[in-house]
Amino acid sequence: MSNSTELKAEIKRVMVENLMLQYAPETIADDQPLFGPGSLGLDSVDALQLVVALDKNYGLKIADPEAAKEILHSVNAIAAAVEAHRGK
Repeated sequence: MSNSTELKAEIKRVMVENLMLQYAPETIADDQPLFGPGSLGLDSVDALQLVVALDKNYGLKIADPEAAKEILHSVNAIAAAVEAHRGK
């Protein structure tokens, strides 16, 4: 497994644990939207909890609502932001 694949699996576990999702982490697609139509069905409270969890787990601070919209779009987007934050 590549680092990117491991990171995405870890992000899914963080999401399931922190948001108390009724999904198994492995059933969440990397490119599945997290909000809006055809998504996991997350809401604004979930978004806030996810931002806090990403800060706690990865030191990724998301202060700008516009940036948050892009970063929290999917697991792929979150993983890309975490990797960019780590300086990879």
